[in-house]
Amino acid sequence: MTHSVPYTDRADTPRWEIKDDGTVVLGERRIPVPASISPDAQHALRNALIAPMNFPPPDDLARWEALIRQTNAQMEREVAVLCESPEGADSCRSLEAVATSVVAGVTVHTAAPPQMSSERERYAYLVVHGGALVFGAGDIAKYACLFGVQDANCTCYSVDYRVPPRNPYPAAVHDTVAVYCDLLKQYGAGNVIVSGASAGANIAAAAVLKVRDAGIEMPAALVLETPQLDLTESGDSFQTLLGLDYVLQQSLLATSRLYANGHDLSDPYLSPLFADFSDGFPPTFLQSGTRDLFLSNAVRMHRALLKEDIPAELHVWEAMPHGCFSGTAPEDREVRATIGKFVNRFFCKSP
Repeated sequence: MTHSVPYTDRADTPRWEIKDDGTVVLGERRIPVPASISPDAQHALRNALIAPMNFPPPDDLARWEALIRQTNAQMEREVAVLCESPEGADSCRSLEAVATSVVAGVTVHTAAPPQMSSERERYAYLVVHGGALVFGAGDIAKYACLFGVQDANCTCYSVDYRVPPRNPYPAAVHDTVAVYCDLLKQYGAGNVIVSGASAGANIAAAAVLKVRDAGIEMPAALVLETPQLDLTESGDSFQTLLGLDYVLQQSLLATSRLYANGHDLSDPYLSPLFADFSDGFPPTFLQSGTRDLFLSNAVRMHRALLKEDIPAELHVWEAMPHGCFSGTAPEDREVRATIGKFVNRFFCKSP
């Protein structure tokens, strides 16, 4: 059986399909599953599901809200399966371990390691969940908290920020800034790291820019996983990797425009890649993969930071699509371990 799905956001994009052996057929090109990755990662590429979304018109709020509910439910099922699997048992604990409260008027989910040293209690890891700027509220934000605990081995705070269509930009950025400023009272900026994945990386980076421009002390570091830093989608990988990334199977301009609510997508608070970093920015960790549609975002952000002598690390995994493979492949575990090492350099020397 062959899965064939037309890509319709850009009229000049050829049809593409994935064969049963994982080979991607993109026009005249045939791209096989590489032998250079682990068997688990190969299995993930071979079993990719093709289900691009049909985004509603920007003014059809009812259809957007229905799509958001449907997508959130699917995301929650997928993450729950991962966390309940034998491979995921060491990565996540039950959502019962997550406490929910209101911090600075924002819903925040909090969790901590089961056994945390007094030294580690000094630190906080602020996580901003992903979801194309519109999805992922609720349980996905809670799961993001559990993954954050795994990465940082300290108390993690996950911002359940407000989302479109009822709460477009700048609501999510304002929510993240508000929670960060509250954490400063307890921990101090030097003991807080901010992290975001995908769209969450966009919001995290934009929030840090807001903090900087308001004259507030910036966090000790910033972790940006497979970051959505350019809502204009101007980078090379948005063309060259279209059809290879089975997670991001289409342009996200529809969700970006819904989020932006009429604002210029190139505004640095919407596309942090275009910010002026000469005024400073925290040391930054950037992660992507060679099949990640957002690869150009990470590459260009890395160069922009290095140009201003801001410490920045770029880690790119072979054949990895947006986010991860299955969540349990050796490469996925390596991503988590690498983030943990980066975090430890800014927190205590030993966990």
